[in-house]
Amino acid sequence: MKPTITAFAWVPAFARTYVRDMRPRWAFEETGQDYAVRVLAGDAVKSAAERRHQPFGQVPSYSDGVVDIFESGAICLHIARAAPGLLPDDPGGAGRAEQWVIAALNSVEPFVMAVAVNDIFEADRPWSKDRHPKVIEDLRARLADLSAALGDRTWLDGDTFTVGDLVMVHVLRGALGGPIEAFPNLAAYVARGEARPAYQRALAAHLANFTDP
Repeated sequence: MKPTITAFAWVPAFARTYVRDMRPRWAFEETGQDYAVRVLAGDAVKSAAERRHQPFGQVPSYSDGVVDIFESGAICLHIARAAPGLLPDDPGGAGRAEQWVIAALNSVEPFVMAVAVNDIFEADRPWSKDRHPKVIEDLRARLADLSAALGDRTWLDGDTFTVGDLVMVHVLRGALGGPIEAFPNLAAYVARGEARPAYQRALAAHLANFTDP
């Protein structure tokens, strides 16, 4: 069975490019692995059948006939381990790449998402306006740490793009146009990731997936 991921048939325009099926799509493109997409329309992702693959009713999930997993980070790591291109050959380099995947998801993304939840999804709540400065302050502090860690390197571990960069770049895209602009090295880092041909191919496939009413 060809490796298959799930994706939404439609999301609002503002959410496009941010949906997490972008991450495995990009990983497949970087490693040259063929893949298929199972498109889910409407509330199908919340169905009992889909929750057997993804218990939280989200995308993406992944199946290849042997491995059946969910969570974009786990899927990207599985893809990276299956073919060359995203994990260094040496154990130290591979371990550092994997650590940055976990860091992107655990140490950076919650702060990016806190701003999105407050300013977009809960913008009409009475506490949203008062909470805004705090979530921005927290995100800026975390971006400052990441900026210092990246320094003047091209990628997180030097000159080699890894699965850690792939996930981190996609996470950081959620801060574009906001606090990340105070950290030129991070903004440039994201731009380098977006300029990669594999990212552009994944983006085109992701956008082509949507069928507007």
